[in-house]
Amino acid sequence: MSTRRYAVFGHPVAQSLSPRIHAAFARQTGIDLEYTAIDAEPADFVAALERFAADGGGGANVTLPLKEAAFALCQHSSERARRAGAVNTLTRNDGHWHGDNTDGVGLVRDLTDRQGLDLRARRTLLLGAGGAARGVAPALLDAGVEELIIVNRTPERADALADALGEPERAHSRYWESLRDEGDFELIINATSAGRSGGHLPLPSTLTNSRTLAVDLSYGEGAIAFLAWARSVGCRSVVDGLGMLVEQAAESFRIWHGVRPDTDAVYAALREQNAILVTAD
Repeated sequence: MSTRRYAVFGHPVAQSLSPRIHAAFARQTGIDLEYTAIDAEPADFVAALERFAADGGGGANVTLPLKEAAFALCQHSSERARRAGAVNTLTRNDGHWHGDNTDGVGLVRDLTDRQGLDLRARRTLLLGAGGAARGVAPALLDAGVEELIIVNRTPERADALADALGEPERAHSRYWESLRDEGDFELIINATSAGRSGGHLPLPSTLTNSRTLAVDLSYGEGAIAFLAWARSVGCRSVVDGLGMLVEQAAESFRIWHGVRPDTDAVYAALREQNAILVTAD
């Protein structure tokens, strides 16, 4: 049997942990596969993906900034991908790409199953409206958050995401400049790329209360600035995106191979190598 070929596409993508995660899953399940990282700028993404398919690629993960572009090129997509308008998991079937989005289920599994946190009835602030935010927003609503407020530097993108979610009673967009007037939240999720690009998010301390859970969808150095802010304003729980990364990868692995790997040992090994502290009460 020939080795199955898979990859993660992004820009930049050299530091991605996905190849290491899928290699660990493959060893655990006895599946022979090759999984690599392929850097593709947005303008070159479609051509790079087609070259990968021509070379025998059977599936791919997609990370920033390509998730919405991946959705647009799929001939078929899952319900959760359609709700998100973004794809992070591609499967090659009959010469076409099928798209899915495992980000949301990955985030919720990490927060509820691993961290033991209850998301129900939490007033939630989602920072960002790009592919990462689109991937997790529907799952947050399904997990029972009370209200989802979306803000983005480009307000039209926040408006578009709120409209796409189709729950006007719970999902709303707001202007970044009006955050000081929005009161406090029990859950704040940073889905922007500010930390990865060395930027700083100007956030008021009035956003938090004694129960606030702060989550950055990034991990490693990309999560440092936001999580430092969260600790400085007294957030009760602080979580980075490493667990989400492992859980969304496990769901992608299940889609491709029909078996869901155990994630605990893989997460523990990666956590030991990534110094960002996670505290969850």
